[in-house]
Amino acid sequence: MKSMMIIAAVMAVTATAAQQPEKSLPAPAAKTTNLYGKKVVYQVFTRLFGNKNTTNKPWGTIEENGVGKFADFTDKALREIKSLGVTHIWYTGVPHHALVRDYTSIGISNDDPEVVKGRAGSPYAVKDYYNVNPDLAINPAQRLQEFEALIDRTHKNGLKVLIDIVPNHIARRYEGKTNPKGIRDFGADDDTKAEYRRDNNFYYIPGKPFMVPQSPDYRPLGGEKHPLIDGKFNENPAKWTGNGSRLAQPDINDWYETVKINYGIRPDGSKDFPQLPAGYDQKDYKAHHAFWQDKDVPDSWEKFRSIALYWTAKGVDGFRYDMAEMVPVEFWSYLNSAIKMQNPDAFLLAEIYNPKEYRNYVRLGKMDYLYDKVDLYDKLKEVVRGKSTADGISDIQKGLADIEGHMLHFLDNHDEQRLASDEFAGDGHRGKPLMVISTAISTSPTMVYFGQEVGERGDQDAGFGKKTRTSIFDYVGVPAHQRWMNNGAFDGGKLEVRERELRDFYKRLLNYALNSQALTGEFYDLQKINREKTAGYGERVYSFGRWRGNERVIVVSNIDYAKSQEFELIVPRDLISSWKLKDGEYPVGDAIYGKSRSILSVKDGVGKLPVRLAPSESFIYAIK
Repeated sequence: MKSMMIIAAVMAVTATAAQQPEKSLPAPAAKTTNLYGKKVVYQVFTRLFGNKNTTNKPWGTIEENGVGKFADFTDKALREIKSLGVTHIWYTGVPHHALVRDYTSIGISNDDPEVVKGRAGSPYAVKDYYNVNPDLAINPAQRLQEFEALIDRTHKNGLKVLIDIVPNHIARRYEGKTNPKGIRDFGADDDTKAEYRRDNNFYYIPGKPFMVPQSPDYRPLGGEKHPLIDGKFNENPAKWTGNGSRLAQPDINDWYETVKINYGIRPDGSKDFPQLPAGYDQKDYKAHHAFWQDKDVPDSWEKFRSIALYWTAKGVDGFRYDMAEMVPVEFWSYLNSAIKMQNPDAFLLAEIYNPKEYRNYVRLGKMDYLYDKVDLYDKLKEVVRGKSTADGISDIQKGLADIEGHMLHFLDNHDEQRLASDEFAGDGHRGKPLMVISTAISTSPTMVYFGQEVGERGDQDAGFGKKTRTSIFDYVGVPAHQRWMNNGAFDGGKLEVRERELRDFYKRLLNYALNSQALTGEFYDLQKINREKTAGYGERVYSFGRWRGNERVIVVSNIDYAKSQEFELIVPRDLISSWKLKDGEYPVGDAIYGKSRSILSVKDGVGKLPVRLAPSESFIYAIK
């Protein structure tokens, strides 16, 4: 164990607005340092962030519904994001992807609405990896320069930049208009007569043309007439679809707007590239990089390495990799080690949903972080919805103990139902205990999706897709976020009282996490003993201890949003011993909101802590 000193610090996070009137509480000072390395990612859907338009017409055009720009991320906006307790911004939807808008005046071909999802298009159907979405620029002809200015502006305000790379698939019509010298487009040199060649970028269906998927329940652009909507798309021979469909006419539920990239995996699943030798799961990125230097690898590997290093050279600090588990782990070793050689501090995050592969992608693929969706996110959602008890949360943490610092935690992102939606927590304040647990339970980074911190519900009907998720396919406003944005003032001037209180909670919690020594230290489960022996300790209460160096904390959360909880928390002998607490009384209180809360009494080496939790309330206690 680390040295056991005791500090006079305390924190409690309250969840009910009425108990902590925001107007009587001074806002926490923004912390400009990150002493212990905890990272906080703020994900923004770039084209929605700065949109001030509130029309929200389903399938609306830019002229009708508006669109945000790179320029909307002003110094003021970035300072406010940083003051929330953020270290990294993930600008989602930056690479130029297929969309239904005419940019032929600047040399961009029109995209067929029958292979575009929505009007604004999916950010995961990339059309040109060496440029950015023209929708996001004030002057589309200067779009790359405008994004480069945003990179510089973000750095100037003390934040790091993440963007997406989508190695598994690209848009059905890929056209690199601004490729660096010597860079060939995907598929430009493919042998299209063969289903598979190692150095083909795509898989083909020889002798069969692509056919647009059909569905009685879906009409492109909501049924609007368009000159390119004719039931056809010119692709002959057809390519495999992004999710792996080998049908010339994919199903409407397939990723029909994309084509799958070939990484040297034969159609029978066997690998057609060099393998990492045994023991490389224990080697660092430098050894991985050295291994690949004299190896002959598939052409697609080289293309994506060039893309990643292009953006790294422009100052991008890391990448979020879409559907990383659909790409072989050896490629990630090759790519990530090359990135780390250019920027050892690069932040490399993988979207992955197969727990059996987690360790391979961390140790062999050299990923820094993986989505903790299948485990912690899914569990917390079940608990807040009354479909599960909180008891299994500790099992998740213990099961991932050897890689817990690599598991990025989130409760909201562009793919998932909004935390405040009826289908999830039902209210942003009900999500508070989930946020406390998600943020405080491990050393891993925490991620917040823009609007989450003000209770955005995602209930707009934008066109393509379903409510409860803020649309990533169409032009739409984000109402709660727009109230914080306040027409570009970024001061929360139009927020409702409960929205303002919610953002204040996030700001206090994230800044605490950013600068907490304990949250980068050890974990101790308090759940099992208290569920077995503590009267009044409900099935949706969850508690644990954290400590490092001279800081010790006890986290107690009531995930139940209907019932209060009152009990005397047991702090077992071995934890009290590890903390070197003698028999006696130790005041605990609320460092975030500045109010004393309780007393930890230690007798015969066992601690007792009286706790009363309102619905959706949490405390993070430290020993005083």
